[in-house]
Amino acid sequence: MESSLRRSKKDIFSSLRRNIRSESVIQAMEQVARERFVPPDSQHMAYLDLPLGIGEGQTISQPYIVALMVEALNLRGHERVLEVGTGSGYQAAVLSHMVPQGRVLTVELVPVLAQRAGKLLRDLGYDNVTVLQAGPTLGCSEHGPFDAIIVAAASPKLPESLVSQLAVGGRLIIPVGTLEQQELVHALRTEEGISVRMLGPCRFVPLLGREAFPKPK
Repeated sequence: MESSLRRSKKDIFSSLRRNIRSESVIQAMEQVARERFVPPDSQHMAYLDLPLGIGEGQTISQPYIVALMVEALNLRGHERVLEVGTGSGYQAAVLSHMVPQGRVLTVELVPVLAQRAGKLLRDLGYDNVTVLQAGPTLGCSEHGPFDAIIVAAASPKLPESLVSQLAVGGRLIIPVGTLEQQELVHALRTEEGISVRMLGPCRFVPLLGREAFPKPK
């Protein structure tokens, strides 16, 4: 399996370099062992450009989407970053490499995923990442404001609570739309307000809670 993983890893990063402009993002992703963040029976698919199930009805995003979202944050290395939706912890690990002089705070609604990701990230030495259990309100306002916020689940609208946690000059990347299809949104907070642009279609699991989709009964 190791030789197969090496080939698929080489292939995915060759593909990403044709589609992603930021070499720093690709280098950060190259430093993360994605196979450590997927279930054992999916490790042979770790470097395919596919989302993979991680249990509890959640997924790890396909590498291209991770690269696209992280690139859109335009990180310089010192920022305070909030991730909403830790999942397996993979994207938090990538963000850790992007802000070696900064901090990554990541929140996860599903307790078992939060615990698993927190342990894995600690075991792998990601000392600038903190995993917290998500509360009823989106984000983590008591630790804000943040220079960048990245949301790994789809929202029906641009959540005001997350926008309010951005510092001036801060960027928010979030999928917005219906349960079936969303658009990746880049929101920039300025002195005058919020500037929004679209990055393209996408599809994510739903964000749950206030200002998001209702929890299934």
